[in-house]
Amino acid sequence: MNVTATHPYVAALLAGSGALPKSPAAWLDARRAAALERANALAVPTTRDEEWRFTDLTPLTKLQVQPVTTAVKVSAGDVAAHAVPEAAISLVFVDGVPAPELAQRGALPAGVTVIALTDALKSHAALVEPHLGKLAGNEPAGDDLFTALNTAFLQHGVFIHLANNAQLKAPIHLLFVAAGNGVATYPRCLIVAEGGAEACVIEDYVALGEAAYLTNAVTEIAVAPNASVRHIKLQRESQKAFHISTCAVTLAKDARFQSHAVTLGARLSRNNLNITQQGEGAQIEIDGLALIGGRQTADTHTLMDHTKPHGTCKQTHKTIVGGAGHAVFNGKVFVREGAQLTDSSQQSRNLLLSDKAHVDTKPQLEIFADDVKCAHGAAVGQLDADHLFYLKSRGLPEAQARNLLTYAFGAEIIDHIPVPSLVAVLEKLVMARTEAGV
Repeated sequence: MNVTATHPYVAALLAGSGALPKSPAAWLDARRAAALERANALAVPTTRDEEWRFTDLTPLTKLQVQPVTTAVKVSAGDVAAHAVPEAAISLVFVDGVPAPELAQRGALPAGVTVIALTDALKSHAALVEPHLGKLAGNEPAGDDLFTALNTAFLQHGVFIHLANNAQLKAPIHLLFVAAGNGVATYPRCLIVAEGGAEACVIEDYVALGEAAYLTNAVTEIAVAPNASVRHIKLQRESQKAFHISTCAVTLAKDARFQSHAVTLGARLSRNNLNITQQGEGAQIEIDGLALIGGRQTADTHTLMDHTKPHGTCKQTHKTIVGGAGHAVFNGKVFVREGAQLTDSSQQSRNLLLSDKAHVDTKPQLEIFADDVKCAHGAAVGQLDADHLFYLKSRGLPEAQARNLLTYAFGAEIIDHIPVPSLVAVLEKLVMARTEAGV
């Protein structure tokens, strides 16, 4: 298919799409082609677009990137510091390409499948086809340029399948390592949890240097009745990188989903989390923390769409912003007609550490049912003077007191992650960043 994008930067991004090998699944080639056509018709969002009005993508359009042709060689020693000892299995991707020689594979219980997406299209196509490109292809993601780009380049990624009642207590670790410069990567994750299944998945983005590149990731998660998925996303990209991601989740009756997102890296990052409650009684918890400084921008958008009764959701999003950093939070709770007895809340709490740091926060409720319990709130401010005075009165120097209060503000989110080694690493990173003024 010829690339005839109306926006010159989109045309540049799509220039390598014709080099993709044909998929073993004809339906995937059709979805790629449809996504390519959709991307051709879309422009790079600007601050004139409501969903992007606080985030300027001009710096990204000045970065020329191309899809990876040959991934940089990475050794086991290069990624050893990012290991998660508790993990049942760890798959590693270098510049978006699987690196099986770096994987750590343990014994998985019956009914648990964790394989590269290219292999899944050959061995598990019937399980993949109903979901891949479907969950993140609907509104609002259907009009999202970056989701369309990811699907147009859809090749590498991971497929996780949990059969009925499969229980995996240890986490699955997916490590995405950025090693190249001037590259664009399009990781894709598909997680399907059948009835009564349970698992925890860590989606971890790290960089080996301070190169400039684009990570454009999409994750799709389908949670069947009475199943439970915990999704932990860590973003520690290069301070010169751009990271844009979308996670689309569907929940059936009495399903449970917990999300923990921690953003530390990238010059500019955008994290979209779109959750649709498709069955009664679904339970959702969303935790988010962005810790940024310098001239970083961290943008988080969440959409909680309650379509059925008796859904519950609790959202807490925090930002710590130093230097001339800019944090954005836009959270929408949408309660559709008929979704009675919904209990949904969101809190946006933001800590500014300098006069140049700023936050734009916009929690929203759209309610079309009359028997619900919904609430939202937002707070932006500096460290509490009374708390600071108390610590200083106990003998702590002011700098140390400020660091301790800042650390405690962020640690509240990190401590909810049920992976001790990961919590220890993140607490050290948060403490180091706060001591350095973020």
